[in-house]
Amino acid sequence: MYALVEYKGKQYKAEKDALLTVDKIDAQKGDKIEIDSVLLVSDNGKVSVGTPYVSGAKVTIEVGDTFKDDKVIVYKYKSKKDYHRTIGHREQYTKVIVKDIVVA
Repeated sequence: MYALVEYKGKQYKAEKDALLTVDKIDAQKGDKIEIDSVLLVSDNGKVSVGTPYVSGAKVTIEVGDTFKDDKVIVYKYKSKKDYHRTIGHREQYTKVIVKDIVVA
């Protein structure tokens, strides 16, 4: 059984006990969050597709660790103008564990 969920503007494939990496969540480690924006649910070959969401379907996740991704270096340069600039950025993510998928 799996579900496609939309969370914070992105879509994820959620299976029971799966570990997902999502954008940073402002919640404590161990908190449980219910997501009701489920786009599709597949249960042993029976597929339910929402318009846009499947009514009554919910996915429960548990918040895990927050971490920073590898640094991305951005280098700006303009030829013959004596301009160059280096910028670094590290995106923050949160690991979540899918605990339960409920279909109404």
